[in-house]
Amino acid sequence: VARYLVDLREPGRGRSDSEQIILTIPQPYANHNGGHLAFGPDGYLYIAVGDGGSAGDPRGNGQNRATLLGKLLRIDVDKPVGNLAYGIPVDNPFNGRQDGPRPEIFAYGFRNPWKFSFDRLNGKLWLADVGQDSIEEIDVVEKGLNYGWNIMEGSQCYPASRQCNAEGLQLPVWEYRHPVGGSITGGYVYYGDKFPGLSGAYIYGDFVSGSIWALRLDGPPKPRNQVLLESGLSISSFGIDQNNDLYVLDFGGKIYRLQAEDPK
Repeated sequence: VARYLVDLREPGRGRSDSEQIILTIPQPYANHNGGHLAFGPDGYLYIAVGDGGSAGDPRGNGQNRATLLGKLLRIDVDKPVGNLAYGIPVDNPFNGRQDGPRPEIFAYGFRNPWKFSFDRLNGKLWLADVGQDSIEEIDVVEKGLNYGWNIMEGSQCYPASRQCNAEGLQLPVWEYRHPVGGSITGGYVYYGDKFPGLSGAYIYGDFVSGSIWALRLDGPPKPRNQVLLESGLSISSFGIDQNNDLYVLDFGGKIYRLQAEDPK
């Protein structure tokens, strides 16, 4: 993960002069490199990291707290400590532990967290985790919790044929099964003016199906998931601007803005 600090007052000063490597995470396979990084409302940098790849998490990284793979990390890039280029927030759940967990870990048990975001009103952290064989999931992440991979895929044991103990594992707040979609892409809780009926809903999509949904955890009924449109896009990400308008990023190289359908 690199942080880019470019002095715009000096023309010609480029990335090679201003780049500082904050953290390097070795990846054992080519896939599942993760998913997102963003500063939270607390000013710390959050980093979503996949389980390292292959299929089924063969190295058990999701449940291994001695590795950064399969985790959501939280670091302080403004206060380096010792030989690190960053600091550890005092209230990180494993900070100060001497029994092996990495202090950068905020939460763990993820397969390939593909986009997370913070609710701008209440600070809740929404994270979409891509499934393995059959389930795509959405988590509301809290500090120190274990979100299950690879003991579980969504709300079922992994693989589905085995017995497992779900005690101590945090289940998704929402999930859907294949072939409704095949690779979830997380979005944002919406507070824009264009669609007042969607205010407070979590908008997300799927890379494979192109579906875009709005999810509410309040009710009734609880929760409530609404199909907004079948976009036909390979949705790789969402974006939001200063007016809280939503954008959809297509893997094909285009950016789309959500807008109301013209009346017939």
